[in-house]
Amino acid sequence: MTRPTHEVEYEQMLLSRHGLLQNKGGRRKDGLMDHSAYILLSRVRVQGPMSIGELSDAFGLDASTLNRQTAAAMRAGLVERIPDPEGGMARKFRITDEGARMLDAEREGLVRSLERVMANWSDEDISGFATYLRRFNTDIERLGGRPWPRP
Repeated sequence: MTRPTHEVEYEQMLLSRHGLLQNKGGRRKDGLMDHSAYILLSRVRVQGPMSIGELSDAFGLDASTLNRQTAAAMRAGLVERIPDPEGGMARKFRITDEGARMLDAEREGLVRSLERVMANWSDEDISGFATYLRRFNTDIERLGGRPWPRP
């Protein structure tokens, strides 16, 4: 007998395959930034300036990976390094005005893509789906010990 979690696994595999219409470079076909920059900027926007160590803890990635991602985001003008606003020794990354503008534009593009996909869904169905996704994500975060702050 197939358990319902088998269905969830299969559908999750299919969902990851779509990537909301991403191309091979990790961007949506009409997107402005790659997926890792989108996630990085989203976290810094919600949490505020973060050091490499804080980013490493938040994402569960090693510092070298985050150094590459933040360096690329700095070159693109999406983040800047600042002294720790709380007086700590580590410098922190803060989203720039350009980074905020691009993040907003990217998010709007993703919302438009979702609206195309869900064009025939009722508001109640979309809301219910969002509730289950939030629950799914928060349970993953709980198990991984890395809760994601939500606005």
